[in-house]
Amino acid sequence: MTTTTTILRSDGLSCPSCVNNIESNLNQTEGISKVKVHFNTGRIEVEHDTETVSEEKLVKVVAQSGYEARVSQF
Repeated sequence: MTTTTTILRSDGLSCPSCVNNIESNLNQTEGISKVKVHFNTGRIEVEHDTETVSEEKLVKVVAQSGYEARVSQF
C-alpha cells in the first residue's frame, strides 16, 4: 500500500453543508483514509492509497457529490 496526500481545488463551495457532503462521499470510498475540506479556500486534502484510488477517481467522487474539482499542486 502506497499512501499519499492529494490536493484538490473546488470553486463551487457555497455553504458549509457542501463540506459535509464532499467529506462524507470521499470517506465512504475504499482506499481513502483521511479527508479535510476547507470551505473558505475550496481546498480538499485527501490521504489515500494510490494503488486503490487514483486522482481521477477523487475528482469523480467530488463530481458525484455535485461539485467540480481539479487536482492542484498546493
